[in-house]
Amino acid sequence: MPLERGKKLREVLREKDLLHQFFQHHHYDIGTKFPHAFPNRTGVATEPLLNVLDVSMGSNPQGHSPGKVSGGLHEQGDCKGSKPGEAPGLVLCLKNPSLAAPQVEYYGTISIGTPPQDFTVVFDTGSSDLWVPSVSCTSPACQTHQMFDPSQSSTYKSMGLSLSIRYGTGEMEGIVGSDTVTLHLQQGIPCSFPTRLTPESQLRASPCPQVASLVDTNQLFGLSTAEPGQFFINVQFDGILGLGYPSLAADGITPVFDNLVNQSLLQENLFSVYLSREAAGSVLILGGIDESYFTGPIHWIPVSYQGYWQISMDSIMVNSQEVACAGGCQAIIDTGTSLVAGPPSGIRNIQNVLGARQGISIPAMPDVIFVIDGVPYPVSASAYTEQHSQESCMSSFQDTSGDLWILGDVFIRVYYSIFDRANNRVGLAKAV
Repeated sequence: MPLERGKKLREVLREKDLLHQFFQHHHYDIGTKFPHAFPNRTGVATEPLLNVLDVSMGSNPQGHSPGKVSGGLHEQGDCKGSKPGEAPGLVLCLKNPSLAAPQVEYYGTISIGTPPQDFTVVFDTGSSDLWVPSVSCTSPACQTHQMFDPSQSSTYKSMGLSLSIRYGTGEMEGIVGSDTVTLHLQQGIPCSFPTRLTPESQLRASPCPQVASLVDTNQLFGLSTAEPGQFFINVQFDGILGLGYPSLAADGITPVFDNLVNQSLLQENLFSVYLSREAAGSVLILGGIDESYFTGPIHWIPVSYQGYWQISMDSIMVNSQEVACAGGCQAIIDTGTSLVAGPPSGIRNIQNVLGARQGISIPAMPDVIFVIDGVPYPVSASAYTEQHSQESCMSSFQDTSGDLWILGDVFIRVYYSIFDRANNRVGLAKAV
């Protein structure tokens, strides 16, 4: 099933001179995606629609001053596909339709219903529900995207349930339905299922028959009847497919990944993600680990909260000095967030010690090292800076309310990430 990389909402709004207007009308806090971590907030989002503003390699809004430096980053290269016999799972390939678009979001196409209706969705480890627009939705954001028509699907069932989710820009309202969801595998990529996960964390693969698609029957999902905000007209995807734990899902809804496992469509209860800095080549592998995408050992970290893929982090270091997360903190590995986000004081300390200023070269800037379970995970300046124009770059650190750290695509591009539901742990290895 091919996935693509396209421009994120922030860049689309900037190009249309709408970004300033957005921040005039809406308080933007990336942390509203994680309500359990912000108990003093009310009306926060439980889905990351607002967060698509920064779904990959994002810059900071007004009032959150990033460090600007001269120079820039350039994305290049072709899609890296798995070689025959090397894909130990079901491979979903991410591609970028525009080589000239360094600021991107990751998305792919699924089908819902019989006959199938296609939708572009973001695969997000920070939420758990599947949600797409409905033909009953009259909001402008729905009208500019693909909308599901229940009357055109012979397998659709109405569940008689309503759905309401609060966002920073308003309230999404919808209903819950049941239908067949199909995930289309990438053509030309042979698949093999993992036979077992050894104590040494090495996955062994065995050949399997060619599979054209994964068919998830009787999947509960949300159909929006009203979507908030005119700005969502500009996003390139229709909805979201969450890969978080079931506890994050709306009451009574089993997430897509859990249904795939329950229906014995995946032999191993895990998935892994490789995010490339190149124009194409990123993959989501359902049910397996592909060793061609990383080098060195896999380090396993226990999940500390079974909702998000949340882990305990020891500290954040720059130039051998602890600059944030003193005494330990909580962090989330989140494919649905582009940035590294954290408490304002920690982000401010990082920005200050990086010494970002006009005229400094990117290679001269220090690594930011995330120490997790005693293992250092350095992220270089070339990974945490983003080209904003020909003359300047912006760092990809964002402050947020609360004490939770969000390790988004900036971090995942450096470290191949494995989400092991069977053992409630996250695996990290150096990406190639």
